Amino acid sequence: MLKSDLRKKYKTLRNQLTFDEIMNDSLAIANFCIDLPIWDKTYFHLFLPIENQKEINTEFILQILAGRDKEVIISKSNFEDTSMTHYLLTDNTKIKTNDYGIPEPVDGIEVPANKIEVVFVPLLAYDKKGHRTGYGKGFYDKFLSECKPETIKIGLSYFDPEENIEDIFENDIKLDFCVTPYAIYKF
Repeated sequence: MLKSDLRKKYKTLRNQLTFDEIMNDSLAIANFCIDLPIWDKTYFHLFLPIENQKEINTEFILQILAGRDKEVIISKSNFEDTSMTHYLLTDNTKIKTNDYGIPEPVDGIEVPANKIEVVFVPLLAYDKKGHRTGYGKGFYDKFLSECKPETIKIGLSYFDPEENIEDIFENDIKLDFCVTPYAIYKF
């Protein structure tokens, strides 16, 4: 399928999820994350969910990271140039929801992308080869290209993979894993 068709399909599927399904699936995803080979790393990038898009609630993953004394990084998006600025999440971090419904840090201690070792990646759909599609703005492709090649990229999805995403671009960066409420996919 084409990315544009996948976006429509998975936005529709997500919109059908109830609050309880979102919470239960998000907890199941977090529990599977415990089995990933990532816990020797220190710097973890986590997205905060856009609630009106029914994204996976990453609060459960955040609790696991905090419980393991990991450094958590969250980002602020610049819609003029599709860049992201990354900040260390601390007890003093102020979060504000932007015009697009994205919870973001107001400011804080900046962390360069090349210091981040693990990235939890939001997505709408992905395929069996680890290709993903998001909302189509390219924020994460740009961000992931700034990370070290060995940075572990983990997609989070309510759904199983598609067979194939047809319109993959050269600069699309593949996932290493995708975690669903039922399984971990390794690419």
